[in-house]
Amino acid sequence: MIEIGSYHQRRPMASSEQPIIYVVDDDDAVLGSLRFLLETDGFAVRTFRNATALLNATSRPGADCYVIDYKMPDINGIELAGRLRKSCSDTPVILITGHPDGNISARAAAAGVKDVILKPLLDENLVKRIRQVIQNRRGN
Repeated sequence: MIEIGSYHQRRPMASSEQPIIYVVDDDDAVLGSLRFLLETDGFAVRTFRNATALLNATSRPGADCYVIDYKMPDINGIELAGRLRKSCSDTPVILITGHPDGNISARAAAAGVKDVILKPLLDENLVKRIRQVIQNRRGN
C-alpha cells in the first residue's frame, strides 16, 4: 500500500500521446478533484459515479488506466477490477481507498491490482504511478 504525500511540479503530456484515464468513485468531490488533477497533468479523463455506470458505458474507448475507489455502494473496487480482468482487459488498475484494512492489498492483488493508494492524499504520486503503469504497459 502506498501513502501519498504532497507535490511540487507537474509535467503535462503532449496532446498527441494523451492517455485516457477512467476514474470510478461514488464521491462527487473526489471525482472532481481527480479530474482536475489528471487533466492538469495532460490526461484525458472520463469519470463514473459507480462501477455499474462504467460497466454499462456504451462508448468505452480503450482506457490506458483505471483509477477505482475501493468502497462503493454497488460493486466494490476489487470486484470491479476482477470483472474488468475477466473481460480480457489488461489495462492497469490503481485502487484508491479511504478504508484500508490488513487484507486489502492481498485481495486487490488476487484481482490483478498491484497498486493501492490511500485517500485523501492523492497527488503527484498518483500521477507518477499512472505514468509508470502506462509506460510499462506500452513497453517503454
